[in-house]
Amino acid sequence: MIGRWTLRGAASEYTVAVPDHGRWLELVAWGPPGVSDGPSPVAYDGPVPFLTGGDAAPVEHATETGRPFAGADLVVGSRAAPRFTGADADADGEGGHALAVRFADDVNGLRVTLHYRIPPGTDVVERWVELANDGPEPLRLERAGSAGFSVPTPHGARVSYQWGQWAQEFQLDHVDLGHGAFLVGSAQGVPGHRYAPWLAVRDRGDEAQAWGFALAWTGSWEIEAERDTGGLTRVRVGRRLVDGPLELAPGERLTLPTAAGAFSAEGLAGLARAWHGYQRRLAGERLGARPVLYNSWEATYFAVDAGGQLELARIAAEIGVETFVVDDGWFTGRDDDTAGLGDWTPDPAKFPGGLDAFVADVRGLGLRFGLWIEPECVNPRSRLYAEHPGWVYSVDGRPLTEIRNQYLLDLGRPEVAEWVHGTVDGLLRKHAIDYLKWDFNRPRTEAGRAADIDGGHVTNLYRVLDELRRDHPHVLVEACAGGGARTDLGMAARADVFWPSDNTGPLDRLAIQHGFLHANAPHLLSSWVTDAPGLFDPRPRSLAFRFVLAMAGVLGVGADIRHWSAGQRAEAAGWIRRYKEIRDIVVHGSVHLIGGPGQDRCAVQYTAPDERTVVVLAWHTGRLDGAGLLPARPVRLPLRGLAPAARYRAGERQFSGSHLGSVGLPVQWTATHDADAVVLHRIA
Repeated sequence: MIGRWTLRGAASEYTVAVPDHGRWLELVAWGPPGVSDGPSPVAYDGPVPFLTGGDAAPVEHATETGRPFAGADLVVGSRAAPRFTGADADADGEGGHALAVRFADDVNGLRVTLHYRIPPGTDVVERWVELANDGPEPLRLERAGSAGFSVPTPHGARVSYQWGQWAQEFQLDHVDLGHGAFLVGSAQGVPGHRYAPWLAVRDRGDEAQAWGFALAWTGSWEIEAERDTGGLTRVRVGRRLVDGPLELAPGERLTLPTAAGAFSAEGLAGLARAWHGYQRRLAGERLGARPVLYNSWEATYFAVDAGGQLELARIAAEIGVETFVVDDGWFTGRDDDTAGLGDWTPDPAKFPGGLDAFVADVRGLGLRFGLWIEPECVNPRSRLYAEHPGWVYSVDGRPLTEIRNQYLLDLGRPEVAEWVHGTVDGLLRKHAIDYLKWDFNRPRTEAGRAADIDGGHVTNLYRVLDELRRDHPHVLVEACAGGGARTDLGMAARADVFWPSDNTGPLDRLAIQHGFLHANAPHLLSSWVTDAPGLFDPRPRSLAFRFVLAMAGVLGVGADIRHWSAGQRAEAAGWIRRYKEIRDIVVHGSVHLIGGPGQDRCAVQYTAPDERTVVVLAWHTGRLDGAGLLPARPVRLPLRGLAPAARYRAGERQFSGSHLGSVGLPVQWTATHDADAVVLHRIA
């Protein structure tokens, strides 16, 4: 070996090496500490009939010359296909958390630097690639993947993924991969509703160990898992080049998006905790208890007026809400979804005293104030489009495609990005706004200018968000895209919460949140209590069920609370008080997913960092009729991570940690009791 390096995580290690030929970097082992102390589980140096050595090797980032038949990560075009002849590296020898390995092709001038980093305290390895053209001719990048990850699957691969559609996002599913490939992705310019940019792989003979993959890119993407005949599953992660090849001009540099890989020895639930810890680190100083909010969308839709909104705000304040958000319909021309987008001026007919006076009234109730915006889109019936028709994505001579009666602004244009930044920055400077719900209700359909459209849009989106958060650090940003079409690690580093779905029906939402929490931390999960029935499972559930469900992340209320009875408002106030008592544990605690929406057992356990308090949110997922009338024993929820010899108290009941772990916490469902929030305190 020319060089060998090990990066160390909290409970994992990742070891790579450059073979003697020096043409690529390959994986030695990835798993628990010490896994690389022995023969590599992924190495292969035997015969490869009709293939090359690189096609069978666990190559970390492959070119088409290094891996010509089994699939490359970087394809530069046949005439300029790179063939590397040497490597050198810089390693973080003290902490073992970072590595950079450089390769070069002296014929075409391509320089490739493979970067690795494991943020301290996590089990997630970040990988990104820097490309440089030091040659005399342009290079065409036909594929520009960020990483190839290798997983040993000698007994077959079990691939877990999340599929969906609008109002049915994050549906967790699994496929067994004997041989061949499984691909998910998006060509919509956003991560999309159809698949989440997340994948997990386990060996079918040992599902306790799990490897996960994600991409920090809020544009088009793809993740592909392919298992070869030798038992190796290789996962390719990167951008999908929907606009055609990228051109790297002489002297130009390009950094590809960060691909992230996570490992856990505790299956998918442990893998979820690895992602949670990583995303909390991404949040940094902004990680903390999110306010309980009220959003007016489902109560008023576009029929916004100061009087009606203030009535909602008064009731919201009475039940304990902390932030009041006016959703769509507050700006000029916005009486439905056919006009107004782009003209971000408060409607004087809806706020006759002015928006500032209305905001002052809301804040006078002790509430913070928020607004819904969709600054990347424009209606054909708007002043902005009339003045700047060339600012939208278009192809000369072809009619434009309307989705939701709107077009998409070409954010890659510097003047458009500056307008978006200036418009939102102006709103935040002019009005006392504490919260922004940043929406995005259509994918890109037109190609637009002949350039890297997808890359330009995402890059400027990140720049705008970064500058706004820098200049307005007190403003919380909620990322939304017709629900959950914009959830990825790139947005997780720039948004404080995600809106996972427009579907707020209780049993539908339970399945959505179950999948969401496998890939995303609770502090990113915005969830509302509404009166909406489910679209896919309309069985009724209690107000308590809806509150306990919304308490699994960032609690919000979206019902028309003007029509709630005094009893419902009192019950809501009680649940909000209980949430405020536990939300620090929900945000910072270790999460254990118990069962699921299709099982009798369905709960989420949050264990406080000091392990003294455990919160269990549980739901009844089955039929409600007959409960309590026939012989039945309580549902038992086996808790995880408790000290067996310790004792825990929940109200008047006491349990040993051993009992809670092996037998489980008992919950008894009835026709009127279909959810519960149980808080256990360690007493000995």
